Amino acid sequence: MSSPNNTFGKLHIVATPLGNAGDLSPRARKILEEVPLVLAEDTKRAGLNFARWGLKAKRLISFNDHSEEKKLEHALNFLQQGEDIALISDAGMPVISDPGYLIVKACREKNIPVTAIPGASAPVTALAGSGIAPNPFTFFGFLPRKTSDMEKTLAPYAKIFSTLVFFERKDRIAETLKYLYTLLGARDVCIARELTKEHEEFIFLNLEAVPDLGHLLGELTVIVGPPLEISKSSRQEVQAIIREEKSLGGSPKQIAKRVQTQCHGWTTSEIYTLVTKD
Repeated sequence: MSSPNNTFGKLHIVATPLGNAGDLSPRARKILEEVPLVLAEDTKRAGLNFARWGLKAKRLISFNDHSEEKKLEHALNFLQQGEDIALISDAGMPVISDPGYLIVKACREKNIPVTAIPGASAPVTALAGSGIAPNPFTFFGFLPRKTSDMEKTLAPYAKIFSTLVFFERKDRIAETLKYLYTLLGARDVCIARELTKEHEEFIFLNLEAVPDLGHLLGELTVIVGPPLEISKSSRQEVQAIIREEKSLGGSPKQIAKRVQTQCHGWTTSEIYTLVTKD
């Protein structure tokens, strides 16, 4: 691999506070004061944050999941002309479930220097404060919205010793946790709310008994602990449930869905195969 071209500018991936302005590091502040251009997930929010951090307004360009190809090209041209750029997200470390992957990849391909200025990260902060076993852990960002896609993503973890970390919306949190119980069984959970802010809160529960969470406000980071014990339902157990559900009627697809809610570690598609074979 070629070394970065020293005539090019540098892309600075800058971590910013989750909420507490005091968490902006001196190095991050220096970079944001010096670079002529900042790529921001949301320029309006970035402008407000700059004012809150006591920084002068900068030239801001929106750069998010919906950015057009020409914005990427413009940023790369700017860097190739020898100018530095900072990349920030709305909060925390860019690229980690936030925009930025594409420009970092493009810079690496074009030998444009890239550096990351470490700082706040919601998944790591929530995990550190949860008291749940951190090693190993798997971070998902936001989970898929469709239950079928969520099942494909998470069902394998029924038999893998790993803590799971993800973001969730307040209006979906209870529904998501109840569905996770059908996939993963009883597990310890910590919901980290409003991290580093005045109303920061860590809420503890178990997937086996999810309470009413309709009162929750703010941004939520969810930590689901590893299996209390690795226990995938046996094939014999699944087949017994299939026989019982078949007696109640319904299409193979409907039966497979009902069976899946009663066993652990099996996907609906795996159960469907057993339903259609028997």
